[in-house]
Amino acid sequence: MSPEKPHIRQLASNRRARHEYHIHERFEAGLVLTGTEVKAARVGRVQLKAGFVEFRDGEAYLVGVHISPYSHGNRQNHEPERPRKLLLHRRELARLFGRTQAKGFTIVPLALYLKDHLIKVEIALVLGKKLHDKRQVARERELDREARAAIKGTGH
Repeated sequence: MSPEKPHIRQLASNRRARHEYHIHERFEAGLVLTGTEVKAARVGRVQLKAGFVEFRDGEAYLVGVHISPYSHGNRQNHEPERPRKLLLHRRELARLFGRTQAKGFTIVPLALYLKDHLIKVEIALVLGKKLHDKRQVARERELDREARAAIKGTGH
């Protein structure tokens, strides 16, 4: 028998990243969170829009991600925008660090989700799009939409 597929529930996504960047590679990483951060994330109180990954002392940290304080938290509630350590394999860390240093890539979070009972973040190695790239994508999308409408109109 095959192993059971993990249950995945999306908690937050960064739709803007797909618009602003060319995505080259995706990685799944664990996240070191405190108890109140986990509870706030489980109810979807997360914003990934301004997030990026920064390297310090050979480790990767997720910076600029806002996890709102937990509503029922006490004085031990977390800081909303503290840097959070990413859990990656050593080879993945070395590869990502090398790519960001040499080629001008950036690493941004794409999604935060619950995989079985663990909170994971999908990060991507990206290059920023230029304005003309964004216009080209919009033009292609418009042409596709018109082509679908023309096909749909003649299919009667």
